[in-house]
Amino acid sequence: MEPREKVILSRDCKAIFVPLGLRVNAKKGREVEILQELGGSFTVLLDGQMARIDAADADVLGREREPLPVELFDGKLTREKTEEFCWEHMRTVFDPEIPVNVVDLGLIYEFALSGANDKYRADVKMTLTAPGCGMGDVLVEDVKYKLEMIPGIIAASVELVLDPPWGMEMMSEAARLQTGMM
Repeated sequence: MEPREKVILSRDCKAIFVPLGLRVNAKKGREVEILQELGGSFTVLLDGQMARIDAADADVLGREREPLPVELFDGKLTREKTEEFCWEHMRTVFDPEIPVNVVDLGLIYEFALSGANDKYRADVKMTLTAPGCGMGDVLVEDVKYKLEMIPGIIAASVELVLDPPWGMEMMSEAARLQTGMM
């Protein structure tokens, strides 16, 4: 196992304690340990607790924000390509405790794209691995934000549902292999 990277925060930034979902202000000069860097956001050890730092604050850790898939595309966005980017963008949202994206975890129950003429609405129903997860609102906000980054998506709605309850059988085969849950 590689040693985890320790970094001194270059400025104040927002962080969210995991799994409580408690939002805090991480002060400049504080040392954090980077535990996970996936989908543009960071899971760090802050004051002995796991915390999530958003991609928008990557610079505070001496990193650059990763471009989203659509930002690397220079072709015409058809309805089909827009839907493809919606799924790709949702795959950049990671559970901060589990190094697997919300799509492969099986947290996305429904996705619908409506509209026409390059003006679309994305509607998502998603769940959590545990009903009491304090990170639920954070994951919902992240999915909504990533969808609204796609040109042509004029609105995104992400509804948190708890029925049916999530189970490991909802994970993709790749996610089960990655987490050792085969």
